Amino acid sequence: MSSTNETFVTSATPFCVAYVLLWFPLSSETFIYREIRELMNLGLRIRVYTMYGKSLKGCSKEMRAFPGKITRMGIKSFFPILGAFFRALRKKPGLVGILLREGFFRRMRNLEALGENCWCFMAGFLLAEKCQEDGVDLIHSAWANGPATAAWVASRLSGIPFAFTGRAGDIYPQDGLLAEKSADALFIRTNNAANVRWLQKFCPADQQDKVKLIYNNLTFRKTKPKEKHFEPPYRILAIGRFVRTKGFPQLLTAMARLRREGMQVKLTLVGNGSWGRKLFRMRKNLHLEDCVEMPGFIPHDELENFHEKFDLLVVPSVIHYNGDRDGIPNVIMEALNGGMPVVATDVCGISEVIRDGETGFLVPQRDPAALANAIRKMLEDSKNAQKMGLAGKALVASMFDTPNNTQALANLYFSSVRGQPNG
Repeated sequence: MSSTNETFVTSATPFCVAYVLLWFPLSSETFIYREIRELMNLGLRIRVYTMYGKSLKGCSKEMRAFPGKITRMGIKSFFPILGAFFRALRKKPGLVGILLREGFFRRMRNLEALGENCWCFMAGFLLAEKCQEDGVDLIHSAWANGPATAAWVASRLSGIPFAFTGRAGDIYPQDGLLAEKSADALFIRTNNAANVRWLQKFCPADQQDKVKLIYNNLTFRKTKPKEKHFEPPYRILAIGRFVRTKGFPQLLTAMARLRREGMQVKLTLVGNGSWGRKLFRMRKNLHLEDCVEMPGFIPHDELENFHEKFDLLVVPSVIHYNGDRDGIPNVIMEALNGGMPVVATDVCGISEVIRDGETGFLVPQRDPAALANAIRKMLEDSKNAQKMGLAGKALVASMFDTPNNTQALANLYFSSVRGQPNG
C-alpha cells in the first residue's frame, strides 16, 4: 500500500475510530463486520461500541472470534449510563439541558424508533466517557438512526468529531433527529448513489458536499463463475430477512403464476423474520409446497457454496408505504460475484448494479406479473443470462473492490479529522 497506509500504521498514536452500532457482530451485517476487519488490516485502531448486548445467533466462527475490542451497553449498563448522565449534568448542566430539548424529547416515526432513540440518547453519555478513555479520534455510527443519536450526544459532550453512514431503512423514513445529526456531523457516508440527494436535504445549504459516496466491500472472495445449467426444473434463489421491504409475497405470487403457465421452476427462499408465518401461510394457500423450499436462515459463510446450486437470483424489494426500503441488498453483489444472473425490482440503489438488459433484468415493484415474465425471459434464454451474469461480475468487481473502497473510507476518516494524508 502507499504512504497513505503507512500514515495510519507508523503514527505514534494510531488513528482511532469508534464504530457505534446496536449489535456487533450481527449475522445480517456481515458487510459491516468485513468493513471493520479490513480497516483494522489497514492499520486503523477500531473500537466497537454497541448499544445493546450480544446477538451472535447465525454468526460465523470468524465473526464470533472477532479480535478487536467491543464495549457493550446493554441493560446491564443501565446504572453506569445513569451515572454518566448525572456526571455530565453536574459538569455541564447547560449543555445537557440543550441536548435534552434537542434530542430526547423528540417525536420519532414509531414507538420502536422512539424507544431506540431514547435508549441510545442516554447511552451517548457513557459513550462520551468511553471514547475519551480509549483515545478515540472519530466517532462513527454505522447507521443513521439510534446509533447515530448516541454518537451525536457523545460528540457534543466530548468534543470528539462524529460522522455516520446512511444506508436504507435507517434514513427512510427519516427519524426526528436526522437534520440535527446531519448538521453536526463532520461528514455523512452513504453506500449507494440513490441516497446522496436525499441525505443532502437534511444538511445546511452550504454543507451538502459533506455527503460522501463510498460503496460497501464484497463480502465473498472473488471466484470463477460456475456454469449454470438452465434446464427444467429451473432453480431460483431468493435470500433476505422476512420483513416488509423484501417483497417476498410478490415473489410467491409470481411463482404461482409461473406454475399456472406450466413452467417448471423451484424456488428456495432463504431467511427468517417477523413475516415468516405470513409467508409460510401464503405458500400453503397458493399450493406451492412442492416447489417452494423455505430452509430458514443460512449463515453467511455457508452461502458462497450454496449459490452454486441455482440458476438465478430474484430480489423483489419494495418500498413500504411509510418510505422504508432497501439500499442495494448485498445478496445482489454476492450473486453477481459468482456470475449468477439477477432479476430485481427497480428500488432505491438497485439500478446502480442491475442495469436492465446488461447485468440483469429490472421490473417495477409490486408487479408479480412483470416479475414472472422477467424470470421466464431470463431462464428461457440461457446464453443471454450467462452473458449478463458475467457482465455483472465485472461491474461489482469494480464498484465493490475491497482494497479501493477500504482505502477510500480510511482516507475519509483520517483526512476529515487530521487533514489530507501525505503521499
